[in-house]
Amino acid sequence: MNIVHPERLIIVGVGLMLFGCIAPFMMVIHVWESTFFLNFLAYTTSVLGMVLGFIGVATLRARQKSSEEDDENKYR
Repeated sequence: MNIVHPERLIIVGVGLMLFGCIAPFMMVIHVWESTFFLNFLAYTTSVLGMVLGFIGVATLRARQKSSEEDDENKYR
């Protein structure tokens, strides 16, 4: 799998996780009515954000590691 912009993936993951934390807070302080759909949406966005963030960080690290190896092998 070739991900072109892992930074964007991390940003989207953080945004989803923020929504997954803010939505239950809004339900607790009774700004939004707590429904099954909204609870499920908050949980899903939180988990999906965490997964996307991990994929973005892993892709970014793999890209950095491959560029480090290319730099090392350049002088051999």
